[in-house]
Amino acid sequence: MSRRVVVTGMGAVTPIGLSVEAFWQSVKEKKTGFGEITHFDASGYKCHLAAEVKGFDAKQYMDAKTARRMEPFCQFAVAAAKEAIADSGLVMEREDPYLAGCSIASGVGSLQAIEREYVRLLEKGPGRVSPMLVPMMISNMAAGNVSIQFGLKGKNINVVTACASGTNAIGEAYRSIQYGEADVMAAGGTESSICPLGIAGFTALTALSGESDPAKCSIPFDKNRSGFVMGEGAAVVILEELTHALNRGAHIYAEVAGYGCSADAFHITSPAEDGAGAARAMTNAIKDAGVRAEDIFYINAHGTATHHNDLFETRAIKLAFGAHAGKLKINSTKSMVGHLLGAAGAIEFVTCVKEIQEGYLHATVGYTTPDEELDLDYCRDAVETEVPYALSNSLGFGGHNASLLLKKYGGD
Repeated sequence: MSRRVVVTGMGAVTPIGLSVEAFWQSVKEKKTGFGEITHFDASGYKCHLAAEVKGFDAKQYMDAKTARRMEPFCQFAVAAAKEAIADSGLVMEREDPYLAGCSIASGVGSLQAIEREYVRLLEKGPGRVSPMLVPMMISNMAAGNVSIQFGLKGKNINVVTACASGTNAIGEAYRSIQYGEADVMAAGGTESSICPLGIAGFTALTALSGESDPAKCSIPFDKNRSGFVMGEGAAVVILEELTHALNRGAHIYAEVAGYGCSADAFHITSPAEDGAGAARAMTNAIKDAGVRAEDIFYINAHGTATHHNDLFETRAIKLAFGAHAGKLKINSTKSMVGHLLGAAGAIEFVTCVKEIQEGYLHATVGYTTPDEELDLDYCRDAVETEVPYALSNSLGFGGHNASLLLKKYGGD
């Protein structure tokens, strides 16, 4: 019999707050993190808005030497993990380190390291390329660094499924605990790709919004949506086997009830037009939890603000829920923080936990003009209500679909 898994700690580094509480307060105040790109001169780019992390100092979370040996995506992950572990009350000296694991996703790793060292290769030759290029560039190093920093010697993985990475990373951590591979997992996602190559690449793909008004650049499900805005940051949660958490008197935020995945097998960037793949991920998560579709009334959507995603995700929700879809509350956290790529699902998972905890569904900020086929309830305004379940969706390039179902923990 599989074991129950609960959330006992959370950490976040986001464009609207450098901790979970700062982030959540900004969410409730409908603050957005969009502004002119400052990480590099983007004046010659079609897209020049992003959701950058502001005021982050890695030396507040680790020593200066350690910080220098990490790219920003790793620094963000370590910072979020540090907050999550402290929040959980875990004392690693009291734990079996081989039953404490790590599942931290990054979809990209460090494009900055590639940019920097490629210029050095061209200008100074192969002998001058940094010996740290590979360990600073590769996407698994977020999980590696978190493991090293906090002594997590158990299962250590990095899931790379593009924009579904964070959700898959938490889902795989959940499975690892369910089936006894670990008692505790630090799980989440991290990303920092606001750099020339990242912005140029996604712009060439016509995925990014070219909007110059920060109030209109990321408006999921709105008829006037024009693409997503690149965000950056990290979110890490502590997942724990229920009895283990109870035995040490941990505070339990919520329970992970179900996890579902699927593949569109359709197109490298576009979701399946009928939404069948994403619908199957949702129904798989609901089935995994042993509940009915009618028990769900809230979805934190992938909601990127691209034309195809929002349309096809809406079709997927209708396919998965049938007539019940009209009763659902749906919102998109990307309306405030942009698209954090491999970290998106992780910060949206944290959002769901806070919404369950406080009985508050945030607004999809900037949503004003309904689109014809997008006729569900996308939370134009915040809603105060009991949230017994929260379904979080992530869809990634390559056709990856992942859904996590959280439920309110009742002490049963």
